[in-house]
Amino acid sequence: MKHIACGLLFDKQGKLLIYLRDNKPGIPFPNCWDLFGGHVEENETAEQALTREVSEELGIELKEINHFRDYEVLEGDAYPNIKHIFWSRLDQDVTDLRLGEDGQELRAISLIERISYNFANILRTIIDDFVAAGKFKDQE
Repeated sequence: MKHIACGLLFDKQGKLLIYLRDNKPGIPFPNCWDLFGGHVEENETAEQALTREVSEELGIELKEINHFRDYEVLEGDAYPNIKHIFWSRLDQDVTDLRLGEDGQELRAISLIERISYNFANILRTIIDDFVAAGKFKDQE
C-alpha cells in the first residue's frame, strides 16, 4: 500500500493553505482543491516526505510538524493508500508564497470557508475531523 504525507498548513494569518489541482485529462481529481504533500519515498519517513514536498511545492522549509492522524483509504482515491496527516504553522503569509510545481492557484482560507470548496478525495473529511478535534482554534 502506498503512503502519502499531507499537511494542513496555516499561514501567519491562521488561514489554511490549499491549491487548485490542474485541469488536465488523466490526472486524479482534476480541478479540485488539495492539500500540500505527496508520496513517501523508500527509506523516507512521512515527516521527511512532507518536508521535501513542501520545499518542492512552496519553496519553504517547515520548522515544526505536528502529527494529526493517519487514514487508511481503500476506495475513492486513485489507489489504496495510507494518508499521514500533519499540521504546521508557517511564518509566511499566502502573498509571500508561490506554487513551485503543478497547480492552478494557491489560496488561503478560513476553516469555516472549507464548505465552499470541492476537495480531492477524502480531504474535506480530514479537514472536518481536524476542526472537530479542536487542534487549531484560531479559525473557529
